[in-house]
Amino acid sequence: MAPISIKSVLISESVDPRCRAILEENGIRVTEKQNMKKDELIAEIKDYDGLVVRSATKVTADIINAADNLKIIGRAGTGVDNVDVDAATKKGIIVMNTPSGNTISAAELTCALLMSLSRNVPQAAMSMKQGNWDRKKFMGAELFGKVLGIVGLGRIGKEVASRMQSFGMRTIGYDPITPPEVSASWGVEQMSLEQLWPQCDYITVHTPLMPSTVGLLNDETFAKCKKGVKVVNCARGGIIDEAALVRALESGQCGGAGLDVFVEEPPKERSLINHPNVISCPHLGASTKEAQARCGEDIALQIVDMVQGKKLVGAVSSTQWDCMKSSTGYMTSSVLVGLLNHESGFCPNLINVLSLAKESGIKTHCVSDGNAGDVCKVELTANSCSYKASGSVQGGVPVLLQLGDSVFRQPVSLAGNLLFFKASASPQLLSSVAGLLAAEGVEIESFSAPADRAGDLWYCVGVSSLLRDLSALKPSVKEAAQLSI
Repeated sequence: MAPISIKSVLISESVDPRCRAILEENGIRVTEKQNMKKDELIAEIKDYDGLVVRSATKVTADIINAADNLKIIGRAGTGVDNVDVDAATKKGIIVMNTPSGNTISAAELTCALLMSLSRNVPQAAMSMKQGNWDRKKFMGAELFGKVLGIVGLGRIGKEVASRMQSFGMRTIGYDPITPPEVSASWGVEQMSLEQLWPQCDYITVHTPLMPSTVGLLNDETFAKCKKGVKVVNCARGGIIDEAALVRALESGQCGGAGLDVFVEEPPKERSLINHPNVISCPHLGASTKEAQARCGEDIALQIVDMVQGKKLVGAVSSTQWDCMKSSTGYMTSSVLVGLLNHESGFCPNLINVLSLAKESGIKTHCVSDGNAGDVCKVELTANSCSYKASGSVQGGVPVLLQLGDSVFRQPVSLAGNLLFFKASASPQLLSSVAGLLAAEGVEIESFSAPADRAGDLWYCVGVSSLLRDLSALKPSVKEAAQLSI
């Protein structure tokens, strides 16, 4: 990818010192200002090219829209729930996280909660501190031979599976993205959620928080589970419906819950936290020295790699980067940047251009034809009209091969001042256009005609300068356009 200029970065939270050190070693000016209020961040952010946050800073649309120079928002951790990704995408700002920085720490905490639920460790420890010796009260159960359902088989889900298999647990799971044969290679049998719920003795969730995962475990799904099922959430608050969980705990349908995350943090509603069968933590999934060091270092290295044009890791800006993973997706974005670049009110780049085009009612379809000398074919639809073109690169120079139904005899070199016009073929056409151009003081430097001679077709003329007024061509042509490259 092309290098992106990042000269100054604001770090708004406590991030491992390696983050600042790596950025400064690579010539990036770093400012650290923690615990800023929203208005303070809005006033501060306009001076920076980059912003690094953890989870406490809420990067809202107001903050993003106040950032005149911002090119990147880096989250030193997994997920970007605290960043308005849509607002960032519209402004062409890259949003990235560190997808693997806290994987081990989050997986280990999940396993700790699973073990604590099975043996009532926190409750027993608290009872001991109160001077009690309640051996019968804290009767537990072995993990050996039990079924663990893992909803979300990404990095963390995989690490949880491998560790809990060591306890002799059978691991089953669900994930709409990870292929079943992949999860099977690390010992997890995939199945639908409807098949999974009734089999589990324990369930742990490791999905992002999105509309399709909000309330994934609710009254209806709890009713499908084994009576006494135990659940763990070290992912995001809201994946388990908290009110439904309270009801399931009260009825005994849920036998216990280990929670590291909540819908509201810190939670004001205490019914879950105060329940005797709930083990809760204050969002400690990434709170290890190792995870913080890894996340701080990773986000800095990702920013440096982007600045140096090496690679892009952890980018999550809307769907733009998913589209651009393929060469055709990159071409689509590039074509649209060129198309919208001169439109009033637009500041397109490869991040925001698909959203801008959608808002403008423009649709594109790009195809790379590897069998035709790497020809790029583009079809564009706007205002109920369709346009198509094809081009390539020859000798390092971009050339136009076809415009509409007109296939040029000689490729049109996309350089200099170009005049395109549509007209019917005739022996007098070139001389007529040349005369009109000469009257305007414009010289012809090159001429490209279509191979076909039937109907209204496009022609291209390389000219010494652009016409002041295209209407001068009206006597001889039906449509005309010009550009300078």
